[in-house]
Amino acid sequence: MPFLNISCYKFVPLPDAAELRDVLRARAAAADLKGTILLAGEGINFFLAGTAQAVRDFVGALKQDERFADLDPKESWSATVPFRKMLVKVKREIIRMDHPAIQPAQGRAPSVDPVTLRRWLETGRDDEGREVVTLDTRNAFEVDAGTFEGAIDWRIGKFTEFPPALRAHKAELQDKTVVSFCTGGIRCEKAAILMREEGLPHVYQLEGGILKYFELTDGAHYRGGCFVFDDRAVLGPDLAADPEGKRAGTPPDIPHNATTK
Repeated sequence: MPFLNISCYKFVPLPDAAELRDVLRARAAAADLKGTILLAGEGINFFLAGTAQAVRDFVGALKQDERFADLDPKESWSATVPFRKMLVKVKREIIRMDHPAIQPAQGRAPSVDPVTLRRWLETGRDDEGREVVTLDTRNAFEVDAGTFEGAIDWRIGKFTEFPPALRAHKAELQDKTVVSFCTGGIRCEKAAILMREEGLPHVYQLEGGILKYFELTDGAHYRGGCFVFDDRAVLGPDLAADPEGKRAGTPPDIPHNATTK
């Protein structure tokens, strides 16, 4: 598997997002990288692929900016580059929720690491003995490719539908420990902050999302694969492309070049 794929995001104020776009576009082109980089006032979200040296050199250069010094990309490998081109865009949000009061850079919700979540799922209880439920914050077609056993799935069609879905179901979560999860961590981070804001006291985000869970555990308590927004379509718990994963049946407006959510 000669090509390294990385996904990463960070919520951090970027008032110079437009200037960064030009710098990162030139740097990625010089390294012959493919993928997507999204920039916004609230942070950065990217998914890149190329040779290991080129990818790691790109990340190393990015870390020279103190705002990105602690980036910790999730890694997987592929036989071919799963992106068709390199896109660098400035957006209003790096993941659209249409809830401007949610500002993760001003304070994150508590997180649970994958190894701890696996242990909790063994018994269905957290370390305080409270019932644990997992909440899938992804779109319905992504959930259909795979999810945690017994995960709550509100069948949302896009992330902007998450706030009203939460308000409709909030009472069902009140006395439980809720672990929100998504592909790479970005959606479940915003979701966890919103749930805290809405008065749910025992909420965690899965640190690094499903991809980090696959990387750090044996994938126990997860069924199926993880949909990713590139030509691999679905990754198995070994982080390899699932040969059974099909792009057929996914919404036609899903771009091949998009970032892990």
